[in-house]
Formats: sequence, C-alpha cells, structure tokens
Amino acid sequence: MPDSDFFLAVELAGTGAHPASWRRRDSRAEDLFTARYWVDAITAVEKAGADAVFLPDSFGLQPGGAATAQGRLDAVAIAARAAAATHRIGLLPQAPVTHTEPFHLSKAIASLDFATLGRAGWEVTVSEGAEQAKAFGRKSPQEPAALWHEADEAVEVVTRLWDSWEDDAEIRDLPTGRFIDREKLHYIDYAGDYFSVKGPSITPRSPQGQPIVAVRADEGPSIQVAVRRADLIRIAPPDLDAAHARRAALRSALLSADRDPDAVRVLIDIDVHLAGTAERAYEELAELDRWSASGTAPRSGAPAATGSVLRHIGTGDSLTELLAAVSDSGAADGVVLRPLAVEATLRHLATAPPAPATTLRERLDLPRPPSRYATIQEGTPS
Repeated sequence: MPDSDFFLAVELAGTGAHPASWRRRDSRAEDLFTARYWVDAITAVEKAGADAVFLPDSFGLQPGGAATAQGRLDAVAIAARAAAATHRIGLLPQAPVTHTEPFHLSKAIASLDFATLGRAGWEVTVSEGAEQAKAFGRKSPQEPAALWHEADEAVEVVTRLWDSWEDDAEIRDLPTGRFIDREKLHYIDYAGDYFSVKGPSITPRSPQGQPIVAVRADEGPSIQVAVRRADLIRIAPPDLDAAHARRAALRSALLSADRDPDAVRVLIDIDVHLAGTAERAYEELAELDRWSASGTAPRSGAPAATGSVLRHIGTGDSLTELLAAVSDSGAADGVVLRPLAVEATLRHLATAPPAPATTLRERLDLPRPPSRYATIQEGTPS
C-alpha cells in the first residue's frame, strides 16, 4: 500500500476518459445527466479510500464528433450535490476563468467549502479557441500566454476575496443588533490588466479560509501560474523518470518564487482500466479502441506509457501495487487516476475503511492561512 501521506485522487470525466466508454453496456450513459449518476460515482470513489475527486468542466463540447459522448453538467453544481452524500472526500471541480468573473467563482467555491465543511477545492482552467469565445460574445479569442496571464490575475482576485472577510467578522450580537463587524470586512482594491475589483465578497470566510487551488502544469504559461498559485500541481508525464524530472523542476521553481516546495503537492495523471483479470482488462480496452478506431492497445506492463500519458491496465490488486511503487519512487506526492471507463474501473477499485472526516487542507497537511487583511484597519467599509 502507498504511504499514508500519498495523495490519491480520481478524475471523473463523464462515462470515462476513453471516447468510446459510453458504448459499454455498463456505462450508465443514459444516466449521465442525472444527479444519481454523479452521486453514485463520487460516493464509490470515497468508499475506495480516495482523498479527492476531480470534476472536469469546459465551456466547449468534448472533441470527437458524433461518436463521442458530449454535453456536461456544471462541475461546481455536481460537487455541491455530492457534498451532502459524502463525508470525507475532497471535491475539486474545474471552473474556467476566461469567461467567468472571479467574484462569481470566489462565491461559488467558498459556498462549496461551507457545504462540505472544508472539503472544497478549485481546479483553475482557461477557455481556449474561437468557439468558446463566440459562445459568450464578450471578447476575442486569446493566445495561451494571455489566457494564463488573465488566469493568474483571476486567482489573485478570488483568493483576495476569500480573505476579504476576517474569520471573526460575524458577531451576531443580539444586544446591539449587529450581525457583522463591518470593521472586519475589507476592500481588496485590486487593479490589474484584466480585472479591477473593489470587493469585499458577499460570502464569509469559509471553513478552510482558502480552499485548495489546483492547476495543471505540463507546458507553456500554465506552469508559472501553477508555481505562483497552486496548492496541487497536476502533471501528465510519459513515464516515472519524466515525473521525477518535472517534480524536481517544479520544486526548484517554487523556491525561486519564494514558496515552500513542501507546501505544494505534485500529482501525476495515470489513465487506468480495471477488470477481474489483466487479460480481460486488455480485451476490454481493445474493444474500446476498436469502437473509437482512435487508439492502440498498450504493449504490456504497468504502468505503461501509451502516447504521452502513463496508463495502467490490470486489476485492482495490480493497481494497488502500482500506487505503492509510485509512492516509493518519490516521483510524485500523489496520483490522479483517470478511469478510461468509469463504471468498470470503480467496480474493481479496492475498498478502504472509512477515515476520519477532515478538511482537505488537513488531509494535505497544509495550515489554514490567516486572512491577509486581518491586521489592516484602514480603508474598510464604514
């Protein structure tokens, strides 16, 4: 088994990361746009002992045309629905910043943190391409550097808004009739290239103070944003040697950015398909590939690099062995499993005894940060 500090997350991408996953008889594609589908999947991941679930989202339809399952529910809404049905698992919905105001995002993620009693996170994404820009009609398509510069500012605004209420701003003083101490609400007064936000938030400071921020950082300008902003950095290396190198480079960059590398966790993505036997798992993957006619079966071994992403095809037991090996290797602080077919893989995940409920920050051994405005007394609303 992996070390107890090793972080295990699962990404639930519809019926699965494989484009043909919806064609399996057990895919529950007919339930994909129901709350029951998502609650069942997320509670199954929790029962398997995972620490967190990532929920992909986008303002664009999935690529792949008519042969691919398309359409989405809002990831933050899915997480909110699952909050009441879960007890310990962290919930990290993706939320794009390109066409969404950071004020709205700060309120949504803080509300999720209240609903989960401190298990909320946010995976920052951007919206690329002309189609997504046209869907909103408010701005032209941007190059990646501009998109991530805007994202960098958006995260800064969101986290300032999370801090804009001091922890003890709510006083609910019956004799004086004051619900809040307005001296403990603060303007954030942010002015950047993309946003000019006065604040404060309308949502009190949430249980974690700062919900967990995750960013993918494999290439391009997203890396610097991850280094500056993320608590969790996701990478998708082709093998464990590459994972070692990328983690070392990220830790060096964190030091250069005056951040503690031990306060940031690096997670590697692993595509996974499980069945009762390894042979059956390979047969099922080959069937998926035939349906999509877009891939080839892995050669052998686990983990195996297929294309540019690590992949494990096998059983629940072999996956447990793999996770222990990754943990022992020091290549990452944890993994994000990406089931190629969600229902099939969840059925074969090992179960784990329930762990005590805790906040996501506590699970990551990260301190609860104080509000950056807690000692500032000037410029507060009167």
